[in-house]
Amino acid sequence: MDQHSASDAGPDGEAVPRAVAGAPGAAQDSVPLGSLRTQLLRWLLVPLILLMAVNAVSVYRNALDAADMAYDRSLLASTRALAERVSIENGKVVVDVPYVALDSFETDTLGRIYYKVTGMNGETASGFDDLPPVPPNVPRSEAYPALVRFYHADYNGQPVRIAALVQPVYDDSMRGVALIQVAETTDARRGLTIQILKDTLAWQAWVVLAATLLVWFAVRLVLRPLMRLRAEVEMRSASDLHDVDPALVHREVRPLVEAMNGSMSRIRSLIASQRRFIADASHQLRTPLTVLKTQSEMTLREIDRSEGPVDKEALRAMVSGIAATTDAAVHLANRLLMLARIEHSGDVRPVPVGLRELAQNVALQLAVTAVGKQIDLALEAEHEAIVRGQPLLLQEMVSNLVDNALRYTPAGGSVTVRVLPGGGKLLLEVEDSGAGIPASERERVFSPFYRAAASMQVNPGGAGLGLAIVRDIAALHGGTVSLSDGAGGKGLKVTVEFPG
Repeated sequence: MDQHSASDAGPDGEAVPRAVAGAPGAAQDSVPLGSLRTQLLRWLLVPLILLMAVNAVSVYRNALDAADMAYDRSLLASTRALAERVSIENGKVVVDVPYVALDSFETDTLGRIYYKVTGMNGETASGFDDLPPVPPNVPRSEAYPALVRFYHADYNGQPVRIAALVQPVYDDSMRGVALIQVAETTDARRGLTIQILKDTLAWQAWVVLAATLLVWFAVRLVLRPLMRLRAEVEMRSASDLHDVDPALVHREVRPLVEAMNGSMSRIRSLIASQRRFIADASHQLRTPLTVLKTQSEMTLREIDRSEGPVDKEALRAMVSGIAATTDAAVHLANRLLMLARIEHSGDVRPVPVGLRELAQNVALQLAVTAVGKQIDLALEAEHEAIVRGQPLLLQEMVSNLVDNALRYTPAGGSVTVRVLPGGGKLLLEVEDSGAGIPASERERVFSPFYRAAASMQVNPGGAGLGLAIVRDIAALHGGTVSLSDGAGGKGLKVTVEFPG
């Protein structure tokens, strides 16, 4: 066996086939999502209730402003009525406030009234001396054509609203201004505000209830196509994998139905492939097992017929035939198991694999076979070539290629294994000087159990699975397989191309 390799090794590009290179995503705990109807109701009604709450606060504030405006007008009227009774006598500000007038004020405003009239020099002309003064930062009201200020304060342990009106007073001897303050308890204002708030909340509660019923019926109506889809899927038999009509559901749900149809299509293809595999496997295994049974029965019959000493040579020949048939059956079973294993290897995490090292190991393993058949087995690989994949499958692929080349190459021939880059790709070539495969049959030999006529003449006991296994493993790693003539138009060259 000749082996040619260089001492230096440089990493080439890595091939990352989509079928095996996708790293498994982070595992996520499966959390039940619950009812879609409940979630829709929650996401629709909870924001609505929150908006209603915000609206209630806004309504309350607006009601306060409206009540203040309405009662401020009445309070200003009381203040002006007092201002009309202010006059100057003997150089002093005096006010004539009959109790009947105050009673009428309290009856009109539905609250308790307090007043105070302050003269030009700050003296109290009439009313309650301890009425809270006007704060310095209260602006003049722009709502009325008068020098009036409104403010809130506490008096005698009760909240009050006070109007402070500046009233000019004069007579023939002097001029000045008087301050008239009228305070009113806020019970009536707050009562009106609370009543407005209650009416608003009651109305909003009815609105929320009506919206809940409408949303519930709307969600039930919208989800009805999904319920029909569920019923249709539940009524199907276990073997019914036909597509679901996307027109049964809304446009937004159709991608989900189309994905389900794609999944069912892949399941149909997988089931059909498994059925074909089982049929082909049972057909292929039946022949060697039948031959093995026949050979065993003939051996036993021959032993029973012999009256004298057993013919060792004849017995040896029969047992050798049984052993050969058993080897063929084991070889076929191993190939079938390898095909089944390839179909379930797509989710295995890939690792870097050196093609040159892999080819060297395979060549060393098969060196005894090559020497026994007097075949020159050579390895040509100047640099290491790294691909990402599954080492066991790649080794099986290289073993199949080299083993097939040795099987179909006559004594004195040659088999060459090459690992080399080519145009941004990584190439694995196995070339032999055997009978080769006609160009018309090169595409068909990749089908399981198909064997070319020339191959059957050289090796009648083959299974017809070697190149099918090679193609499937290469496809699993993102590669392609092609067949061509060997050097000088003789033999066969198998080229496996991996992405660089």
